[in-house]
Amino acid sequence: MSESSAEAVAAVAAVASATGAAGNWRRATGIAGAAIGVVAAGAAAGVAIERLTVGRGMRKKARLALDSTGPYGALRGTPGKATADDGTELYYEVDDVDPDAVPALGQRRRRLFGRKAPAPVTVVFSHGYCLNQDSWHFQRAALRGVVRTVHWDQRSHGRSGRGVQQVQDGVPISIDQLGRDLKAVIDAAAPDGPIVLVGHSMGGMTVMALADQYPELIRDRVVAVAFVGTSSGRLGEVNFGLPVAGVNAVRRVLPGVLKALGQQAALVEKGRRATADLFAGIIKRYSFASRDVDPAVARFAERMIEGTPIDVVAEFYPAFTEHDKTEALVHFADLPVLVLAGIGDLVTPSEHSEAIADLLPDAELVLVPDAGHLVMLEHPEVVTDRLADLLTRAGAVPAGATVGGYGSTRSTAQPG
Repeated sequence: MSESSAEAVAAVAAVASATGAAGNWRRATGIAGAAIGVVAAGAAAGVAIERLTVGRGMRKKARLALDSTGPYGALRGTPGKATADDGTELYYEVDDVDPDAVPALGQRRRRLFGRKAPAPVTVVFSHGYCLNQDSWHFQRAALRGVVRTVHWDQRSHGRSGRGVQQVQDGVPISIDQLGRDLKAVIDAAAPDGPIVLVGHSMGGMTVMALADQYPELIRDRVVAVAFVGTSSGRLGEVNFGLPVAGVNAVRRVLPGVLKALGQQAALVEKGRRATADLFAGIIKRYSFASRDVDPAVARFAERMIEGTPIDVVAEFYPAFTEHDKTEALVHFADLPVLVLAGIGDLVTPSEHSEAIADLLPDAELVLVPDAGHLVMLEHPEVVTDRLADLLTRAGAVPAGATVGGYGSTRSTAQPG
């Protein structure tokens, strides 16, 4: 299906919500509703039990409280815009190095680079489907001031504009297009100097598509890569933890149903709001594997996914079954590579990360127990630790810099 807890989830949950709201054409989506019922059953059971003890009003107040007090997603950087090859505006933010947070470069290093001020390493973070740049909150906080970073919103996500070709011309979205979008962001936000590419889920696929189309960029400028909870292909075989009959039914009808729902966006969004409790349960099941996830973190993930319109969910879904960038991995063979996944990931199973690592034998493979698809939010300390190690090996983080494992640094851990 797709990628980013929302990936399968937002698509599936959106349909589940909409089937209850779309009265006039409910019959047309009846089969899909039955199939999706298999997905929702576990979540629905938990919601039903919760309703015995917690009223709807109390749950709504709890969500509002989490929204108002949760610090997640509050970090902001210097804004910028890149323009994709079809005219789509892509929003990004830059966090620059804080001179007080890292040791000064010595004279020998300056002479080695042959310039007084060598271009800093830039770490470019690409997020997953139905998320936005804020999904890297913990890692952004940990690295803030220590290394130059770029966080961007994929087209039609977050603060970026809707895909021009998709809206105006009905051109299907493709992972290749996302790779070209990433190139536009790099050209605008990091036009020179070494680069580290970090991608989660769809973001990892975007990085692969970049390499497939611009191998010279990888060869000349990229010094390290991190693939988090992603896949190089064969996503059509993922069963999302469903029985065979359920997943086959979903695969058979979901593309058509999503397309129909995308054409009824206003009605569907109303349905999603009306079934927020069930929606939250499904998101949690497909985002996290551990039982004790911070409620504020779970709500943060829910907000990001809720913010993705149903027509965008429908627009992107077909691209994932067509995704195959296995051959592009060869372009990363000589680089330091981190491949990390949660063992409990139901969206892009850890076997897909193992397959990537098999093709990159020098890569570090990290499988995180008790972790789901949003491993960077569920176990931020593990992801931040391994990412900091990768950056150190690549020379992106100078020796002596302080990087906090839980999303805090000596310099700036507060929202900015």
